Amino acid sequence: MVKGANVGLATLSEDVGSVVVSLGWSSATGEGDADVSVLLLDGDGKVRSDVDFCFYNNPVAGNGSVQLLGKTPTADGSEDRISFDLDAVPQEIEKVVVAASRYAGSRFGELDDLRLTLADSAGDGLVRFAVEGADEVSAVIFGELYRRSGEWKFRAVGQGYASGLAGLATDYGVDIDDDAAEEPPGAEAEAGPEAEAPAPEPPAATGPDAPEPSAVVPAQSRGIRATTPAAPQASAAPQAPAVPGPADPAPVPKPARRPRTAKKKVTLPRTAKKSLADNESWRSARLFPVSALKSDRERETRATSVVLSVMAQVPEFGRRLTAGFGAPAGRMETYTEVTLPHGESPRRPDGVVRVERAGKLWTALVETKTNGNALKPDQVQAYMDIAARRGYEAVITLSNDVALEGSPLVDVRIDRRRKHKVALWHLSWAEVVHQAQMLIRHEGVGNAAHAWLLQELLLYLQHENSGCHGFQNMGAAWVPVRRGIDDETLCQGDARALEVIENWERLVRQVCLRLGGELGQKVLPVQRARRGSDPGARRAELADHLCEQGRLNAEIRIEGTPGVLAITADLRTAKLRTSIEVPAEETGYPLTRAKRLVRRLAEAPADLHIETLVDGQGPGPRGTLERLRPEPADLLPKDGARITGFRLSLFKGMGNGRGSAESGFIRSVDEAVDRFHAQVVAHVEAPAV
Repeated sequence: MVKGANVGLATLSEDVGSVVVSLGWSSATGEGDADVSVLLLDGDGKVRSDVDFCFYNNPVAGNGSVQLLGKTPTADGSEDRISFDLDAVPQEIEKVVVAASRYAGSRFGELDDLRLTLADSAGDGLVRFAVEGADEVSAVIFGELYRRSGEWKFRAVGQGYASGLAGLATDYGVDIDDDAAEEPPGAEAEAGPEAEAPAPEPPAATGPDAPEPSAVVPAQSRGIRATTPAAPQASAAPQAPAVPGPADPAPVPKPARRPRTAKKKVTLPRTAKKSLADNESWRSARLFPVSALKSDRERETRATSVVLSVMAQVPEFGRRLTAGFGAPAGRMETYTEVTLPHGESPRRPDGVVRVERAGKLWTALVETKTNGNALKPDQVQAYMDIAARRGYEAVITLSNDVALEGSPLVDVRIDRRRKHKVALWHLSWAEVVHQAQMLIRHEGVGNAAHAWLLQELLLYLQHENSGCHGFQNMGAAWVPVRRGIDDETLCQGDARALEVIENWERLVRQVCLRLGGELGQKVLPVQRARRGSDPGARRAELADHLCEQGRLNAEIRIEGTPGVLAITADLRTAKLRTSIEVPAEETGYPLTRAKRLVRRLAEAPADLHIETLVDGQGPGPRGTLERLRPEPADLLPKDGARITGFRLSLFKGMGNGRGSAESGFIRSVDEAVDRFHAQVVAHVEAPAV
């Protein structure tokens, strides 16, 4: 589409009751990013209240009809995905604006390939719009969905805002307020047996003279400087004005706090309560026990039942997992071991998810695998055929494997002659754990019971006997490739090297999911591929580099860190290197900068390597933190060259086994990333003392 064009969604597909809009961009450095926001507007072109402003601190809006799905890695960057259940959008909403904003002085001109894509509920792309001319702005409206004669249409907008998210939000009636900043620490509710519901707020004024509710954006929103106008306060009886004396300063009126309309969310307690058990051998009773599981079939049956039951009972969790698959925002029911006719031999998928909204049903069949068991193409094909015949919308596979773009886990035949389309989606157990962690540790759920259910689900999935531990095997090619690199017999073009590259990519994505769930921050792999590059060609090129250099390389971006975290696995030396490049501070003398860095790293390991990066030259001075602590001046270039930054690195022995056992490669990568982030990156983020 071109800027200003519009199209009716019903003319593009029959499956537009639910759509997914993706905003994408790429960055040469891999560090560029932006935040997505959605505004639901009434007939006057304004938001009705704060619930109609959907952004990273409020990821669900419009009674669940709008859901931010988060970021997804792509071949040349990342995409922010948003699910819209258009049939469930409140009738008062006439238009939905989709925008993105940058922060900390960044502009969209620093990003490449700004684009919007829109897909129907089956995952088929319907619309693509490339945004141009957004060089000097920090906020952009990519497009808008709007009603016309009872149908939904899409318009390509591409309008920029130099004033950022604050200017954009103000134009649509969002009131920038700072009452969120006045919230005392620990004010949000926490889950637990003694958690109490928040006290009810006084009813708002009603009637013709009552003021309309206004949307409130918390002050911590990036790119927004919050200001609160003073409001007059009503008094019970008139009082004589106080006359200030000559030494008395004039009283400053305290701004009245606005009433909150958003419900408080419940998260897990930050500290566990003291146990009443006599000793550590006493095991707490669990809602989902795992001790009796003896076979993979039992694990699959139990895991399916556990996750589907929690999806049905915790609406936020069920919606989080299914919104990206085209499911509507409605009442969800889940079933296990359902028998469905299929020729002479009936089939029994592991589960069924059914969502009802306004009398319409959305149904997905679920096929589950645990441990290292792979999905079987014939099983998935049979479920796709059954779903097509019965008019179901999707088949969802759930296993420890991680799906990659351009590399499907199973190949299925799709009969294009059938009018009804069935979408095939995949979830990894690592993604399920990630979404549960985000809800109960960071974003919160509706009540304490829901938080407790999610906690029990996490305890089950993370138990060593559940079989739901995520990607845990580098594949059959791992040992031959490692040996081929050792004796220099591995040649470019070897298919085994490509298999290792694909599994390395799966492992890195799982590391991002795990770390993001623990931190509550966006953690994504960095792709430095050329614009529009083919994922298969990119992996083939990386496989040739592996054969030539004997190293696996990856970079991940953690929100709020000063650079990207690089991971290098050297298969020749059996060493893992984790590193980050920290830009030098702009102020102070070179020696002062070096001292500040060393002071920040007071709690870092003594074997941390620090290398000075100098402008336009080769490597600068380097040394271990143990040696540099008493002599920070050793970091300064002898020739006085300008310091641009510092590279911090930790080294660790690499596991050899292909699995996730104690001596396995996967375990060693997890431990290396965790140690580097906790002992180095976290301290670099802290301000200098």
